[in-house]
Amino acid sequence: MSERDTGASWLDERANTAAKLRPVPSEGPPTPPASAYEETAASMALKSISLGDFLGLNIPPRTMLLAPWLPTSGLAMVYAPRGIGKTWFAMYAGYAVAAGGSFLGWEAPSPAPVLYLDGEMPAIALQERFASIIQSTEHEAAPEALQLLTPDLQPRGMPDLSTVEGQTALEPFTDPAKLIVVDNIATLCRTGKENEGESWLMVQEWALRMRAQGKTVLFVHHAGKGGQQRGTSRREDVLDTVIALRYPKGEDDDAQGAKFELHFEKNRGFYGDDAKGREIELVSSPSGGTTWSWLPLQESTYQRVVDLLNEGLSPTEAARELDIHKSTATRYRKRAERDGLLAKKGGGE
Repeated sequence: MSERDTGASWLDERANTAAKLRPVPSEGPPTPPASAYEETAASMALKSISLGDFLGLNIPPRTMLLAPWLPTSGLAMVYAPRGIGKTWFAMYAGYAVAAGGSFLGWEAPSPAPVLYLDGEMPAIALQERFASIIQSTEHEAAPEALQLLTPDLQPRGMPDLSTVEGQTALEPFTDPAKLIVVDNIATLCRTGKENEGESWLMVQEWALRMRAQGKTVLFVHHAGKGGQQRGTSRREDVLDTVIALRYPKGEDDDAQGAKFELHFEKNRGFYGDDAKGREIELVSSPSGGTTWSWLPLQESTYQRVVDLLNEGLSPTEAARELDIHKSTATRYRKRAERDGLLAKKGGGE
């Protein structure tokens, strides 16, 4: 056999081997014809608008459901570690909107219908909390103003907001609402992996549809081990407001209950004093009512520095304890001396 014949035979053998090893196409669904994509595009009915026409549109101005951080046609999120009081926070905010009342100094200009989606609380605990809220607030909501969906009252459980089926099931309840509280993301948005941005897209599209319909959505979420909101940061992209609740610095996490620092991490449309942090505490009374107290975070830190100085700590030690700058602790010591609040001087620095 000639060298040419030998080479051809070798090439034929390699070609036959490659053909055998080539993956067989899977017997999955056939690729949709181009006409199917065209029909989908047509059903979306996209339309552009010139800048001149856009500027001439009579778009109603945004008003507030709870001023200054919860606007109409808005998207917001509050997140916190377990047990810090984020559900109390969301329930009080929702009830203030339903009643046209106030919460922590934030005002609801007029009552608005609220849908509260609860994903995990026992019905009896939810009932007790709302009874306490009604007992403790000045403005009472109309009986139908706040609607609840909670797992213990559902024969087949709560819908999954990250699926089309779950979103469709909720439509009769979301239609009349102006504020929708989703408490919480982990239990009500169950499909996909929490730390993957693509898993959030279905929920984000639903939230944007709600906003386009003039509704506001307040998501409640857990904080991760590092203190930031758990999972993908993509959740924050379309939000107007992001609120973080954290345990006060220098105090035992397990001892606080509903006592926390509030930080506005994203504040679209409000600034200055409105966006400053606060220290907040929820106190329960023997009669079953609840009372909120709060003060600006800067004042709270000042009081904590004074307490530590009176315990004998130096400004440097107080700064380390509270995770603040030494110059801040020193400045607060001088202020406390002027205010006559020091029982004894801290370490002589």
